[in-house]
Amino acid sequence: MNRDDSTAGAVSGPGGMPPGPSPVRAERSGQAPDPTVAALPPELAGAARTLFGDRLDLAAAYAELLATDGVVRGLIGPREAPRIWDRHLLNCAAVAERIPEGSTVLDVGSGAGLPGLVLAIARPDLTVTLVEPLARRTSFLVEAVEGLGLTKTVRVFRGRAEEAATGSTGTGPLSGGIVTARAVAPLDRLAAWCLPLAVPGGRLVAMKGASAADEVAEHAEAVAGLGGGEPSVHRCGVGVIDPPATVVEIVRERIVAPPRARSASKRSRGGRRR
Repeated sequence: MNRDDSTAGAVSGPGGMPPGPSPVRAERSGQAPDPTVAALPPELAGAARTLFGDRLDLAAAYAELLATDGVVRGLIGPREAPRIWDRHLLNCAAVAERIPEGSTVLDVGSGAGLPGLVLAIARPDLTVTLVEPLARRTSFLVEAVEGLGLTKTVRVFRGRAEEAATGSTGTGPLSGGIVTARAVAPLDRLAAWCLPLAVPGGRLVAMKGASAADEVAEHAEAVAGLGGGEPSVHRCGVGVIDPPATVVEIVRERIVAPPRARSASKRSRGGRRR
């Protein structure tokens, strides 16, 4: 069993268990990342104020964390650091317009906290669970949640989406009205992982790129077989960010039981009966 799978299912945050001591931070090689690269560009200040409001300072603290510790730990590429605001924070925060007030949000494959941690910063009315299987990422997320003072509204679940849906040691099954994901997988696989986490009538809100409409056309039939409604494409942040963020939304219309393995008797139907 490798290190990243040894404690799957651990939860930190409200109502959860701490995942244990975090590993020692990676030793910095060469020159340390420059936190000033995460400064908010003046041309984006208006959009940032619109999306984050009075929590803009908190968003700036998270941007600095991504540009420093996030780069050191390999969660953000060094070339991404100067583009944190337009490519990551504002893009993710714009998705908040598709989420009803007071929602319970599960962010699948959260990685460095995108979009889940950004949504928690922009929308203090949300309760957010960051679902991530890798130990080094969950360690970063736990420290970020604590450092940003978000422990009352954000928790971290270490495990895969399937484990979150069925429950694991120390926690019951997780579910929410909204399930988010960003750059995780094609729409058919993403729906298979995420729809079981949505309550009936809840929605998958998946951040996608320019090919969103093509994905919908290709995978709509598979989504329907998973209990999802007809996928719809939405643009978020129109008039605020350029280009707007693109999301695909799928309502969980019905519960579909997972396929059952064929019994031994059926597999050996031509065999001899005792």
